[in-house]
Amino acid sequence: GTTTTTTTSGTQASSSTTQRPSQSTTTTTHRHSHSSGSSSSAPPGAYSVPGSTRRQAQFYVTVPAGIRTGQEFPVIANGQQLMVRCPAGIRPGERIVVSAPRQQQAYMATVPHGVRSGEQFPVLVNNQQLMVTCPPGVRPGMQVRIMVPTNRNQRGGSSGGGSSGGGSSGGAAGGTTRSSSQSSGVGGGSGDDSSRSPFGNQMFEVNVPQGVRPGQAFALIANGQRVMVTCPPNARQGMKIRFQLPIKLSSDEIQSIKLNYQKDGWVRSLSTDLTFHWVRSSDQTTTAEAAPASSSSGDATDAAPPGSSSSSPPDDDATAATEPQQQTRWTFEEIAYVRELKKTTEATGSKEKPQYSVELVRAEKSSLTTVVPAINNGTSLAQELSRYAAMPFHQKEAWFRQQIAKLQVPWEDGHIKINVRRENLLEDSMEAIESIAESDMKKIFRFEFIGEPGVDAGGVAREWFQLVSDTVFNPDFALWSYSSINQMCMQVNPSSGIANDEHLRYFHFTGRLLGKALFDRQIVAGHLVRPLYKHILGWPLMIADLEQLDADTYSNLVKLKDLDDVEVCCLDFTVTEDHWGTATTVELKPDGANATVTNDNFDEYIQLQMRYRLLDRVKDQVKALLVGFYDVVPEALLSVFDFQELELLLCGLPEIDMDDWKQNTEYTGDFERRGANHKVTKWFWEIVEADFDEEHKARLLQFVTGTSGVPAQGFRALQGNDNNIRKFTINSIPETVSVFPKAHTCFNRIDLPLYDTKKKMKKFLTMAIQMEATGFDID
Repeated sequence: GTTTTTTTSGTQASSSTTQRPSQSTTTTTHRHSHSSGSSSSAPPGAYSVPGSTRRQAQFYVTVPAGIRTGQEFPVIANGQQLMVRCPAGIRPGERIVVSAPRQQQAYMATVPHGVRSGEQFPVLVNNQQLMVTCPPGVRPGMQVRIMVPTNRNQRGGSSGGGSSGGGSSGGAAGGTTRSSSQSSGVGGGSGDDSSRSPFGNQMFEVNVPQGVRPGQAFALIANGQRVMVTCPPNARQGMKIRFQLPIKLSSDEIQSIKLNYQKDGWVRSLSTDLTFHWVRSSDQTTTAEAAPASSSSGDATDAAPPGSSSSSPPDDDATAATEPQQQTRWTFEEIAYVRELKKTTEATGSKEKPQYSVELVRAEKSSLTTVVPAINNGTSLAQELSRYAAMPFHQKEAWFRQQIAKLQVPWEDGHIKINVRRENLLEDSMEAIESIAESDMKKIFRFEFIGEPGVDAGGVAREWFQLVSDTVFNPDFALWSYSSINQMCMQVNPSSGIANDEHLRYFHFTGRLLGKALFDRQIVAGHLVRPLYKHILGWPLMIADLEQLDADTYSNLVKLKDLDDVEVCCLDFTVTEDHWGTATTVELKPDGANATVTNDNFDEYIQLQMRYRLLDRVKDQVKALLVGFYDVVPEALLSVFDFQELELLLCGLPEIDMDDWKQNTEYTGDFERRGANHKVTKWFWEIVEADFDEEHKARLLQFVTGTSGVPAQGFRALQGNDNNIRKFTINSIPETVSVFPKAHTCFNRIDLPLYDTKKKMKKFLTMAIQMEATGFDID
């Protein structure tokens, strides 16, 4: 008989004996970095639970007449022929259990008319054309079983056995299959890796011309090129055959592939090395309907990049995109940086340990790979990324989920069990998640709160993600601090290392937490500042992004450009940091304390301030966060989203109480006297309530307040950049000032033009919240 033993908790074992099978199986559950396994009484940690021991299925078969102990007899199990040895003590007619490997999948195909034993015929399986050899003794009209490997990591082609079925009277016989590119001789290629296109292959279908016999080659034009196709065996004239050609693109066609997000004046363009590079958009228009605008601080034109338009409306803390283009004076107003994460390997004994570094580079010099090795056989995703980046958010997300499904490890290949104590939630969770190998982060996780009954069918996981993210982003834990302009958003605390010696492990854990939440469609409690979303996506960072990190510094820096002589401020190339009451001076460049800021080096000073405040002061924390995030989600798959969409994916669409929103809204300008009864504000609320879905309502909140989040106390608790209550405010402006609504994120205020029709308002409001960008239309 078979004895199956399962060991749990490292100490207890349970066994069961099954009469008849002649195999023995032992399954042990291991804990990462610990010696014990997982059970309801197991200590905190992450436990790797293996799948089926040999990935086998079990079948009952009856021992045929005349078979004695030790003799072998053939059976068909799980779609394949197996030779089974009769166990000791088993007589003919008795049933035994047979285990069959799962690595192959069986399909049935009917032998076409005119095909004889030993001849090949084409079969389409899983959108792949295979050539099948007809087994001996099988005639036309009979069915044969085709074995196709289902290994997830296998690249194309197939091999295996075949057997006769249906009306066959003969025994099982071997058959062969192979990819159609080999048998048809297309283009002289065999379909192996050496002839693969980085963009994959394209399938074509053609009728065999008159007079062409099997084995003969004939010419045709496919995809604009002349190719020679060899007629497969047993294909006759007039029959349709399929063949594949590698997708070939010219340099111009490659460089025409772009990711255009309609934000910031930047697009990603594909290079011949099959990586995306940021380039400034050349099609930014300067007409009155060029782009929506918004602002929140004093001089909004400071945030306008080249190609955008600006004006000075009556309220001089706003930006508009309705005036002719003006020449910018300073380089820092045009420049953008992108964080570049580099990975190297360092040999440590017999193993190679990955090493990471991160720095800011000019946006034009950054690159993004378009290849995810585990997806589409490692071919470039550039064309798919370009196509889906231009689609609506729900279609982007659907595509993203399809790709994630390709990466997720099936349950039968094993899963991870996470045990934590509720009273020590954060530390237990960090230790557990950090103990998991990167290759296991794509497995299915199951969670258990120690000492609490219940099976995780999804509810426990949701609670874990909510509680852990809420705890880790709590400013009292000192890893994160509030944004300088929005108490709903969190930024990295530069002093985190002083408060917690293990802060980098916690940031790596937070990256994995966010990445796993995105991977598993879970929601986290913390909203991040915009620069961090841009770091995750590899988006350009500009001077305006400083505001969410340090509003006072940003305001002071942009005001300096209005001085005739900045030298009067007696500035040098240093910054002063206050770490828990201890002041330290950091030089922005060598000997910066002795370098005076002048009009000649003012641009250099601003750019060094940007580098330091956007990344350098929290470089180690951001690096750990990014590495943890990419342990779960490949960076290339994120490139279809913009930073606002990433927030919606991670934090979910908010549950908005429209009555609460309207009751806690203030009105200024022409709207002050009549408030919600004014014709224009009535149209506004009608559009928001009746025409906007949850996504568009969230985008409206992002446009006006800087985040999609709503305080737990409701809209009455919205705060401004001074930490005082700043309710959602609708202010009127003449339509001649701007045809688009403008937002002031520091004050939670939207400037609404006095439109003459509801239709016009809906058009420009919808465009504003969808095209909303940093730099020239948010400040």
